Amino acid sequence: MGERVVPEPQRRRRRPTKQGTVLSEQVIVETALRLVGQHGADALTVRRLGGALGADPSALYRYFRNTDDLLLAVADELIGRAQLGWRPTGEWRFDLCELGLRVHASYQAHPQAALLAAHRTTGRDNELRAVEMILGVLRSAGFGDREAVRIYHAFVDQALAFAALDAAALALPAPAQTADLQVWQDRYGRLDASAYPHIVATVRLLAHEMKFSGYPFALELLLDAVEARLAAAGGEPG
Repeated sequence: MGERVVPEPQRRRRRPTKQGTVLSEQVIVETALRLVGQHGADALTVRRLGGALGADPSALYRYFRNTDDLLLAVADELIGRAQLGWRPTGEWRFDLCELGLRVHASYQAHPQAALLAAHRTTGRDNELRAVEMILGVLRSAGFGDREAVRIYHAFVDQALAFAALDAAALALPAPAQTADLQVWQDRYGRLDASAYPHIVATVRLLAHEMKFSGYPFALELLLDAVEARLAAAGGEPG
């Protein structure tokens, strides 16, 4: 793509494409999400998108400067989906927990896109709203600005790191996913207790636990630490 994005009032295509689609930024982003989900990162090309939309690939220049600009829009869409229906309750810990789990779930619903987008900073509307909401929750809880920013940083990085890690596992072919989990039984379950006493003592628990994401418990641990810091500073955990 080139550097030819058309201003919003001028770029709307009134006539449908060959497939009856009226182009818009949202339609293009949703189509990109679908293609990446079906075919992986290689699907994020002007040619593939144009074909899926029934439009000349050059029409996409009116909405996005290049494929990276489109990728940022895809990343921002995932952030936006995490926010749908969320409203702050005033209970800071509950609100942060729900937001974190929502972000993680949004990325897990689109693992191929998450691999491309979880580490990106979009600067777009959905991301701006998310940053504003999280900082608002923390400042309202009684944290000073510096502490609120540091906690925000840890909170978001933890959510996105687990989102990328778990997305990578989900993006594996099904036989590879099964084989990875089977290692806990086939290899770890047959170790010599004299050499690996702690693994052998806990292997059944390990085999069960590793079927699931570690994020919910990691989030709980982080929020425990945040609550302890607030209490130490003289705030009231809410």
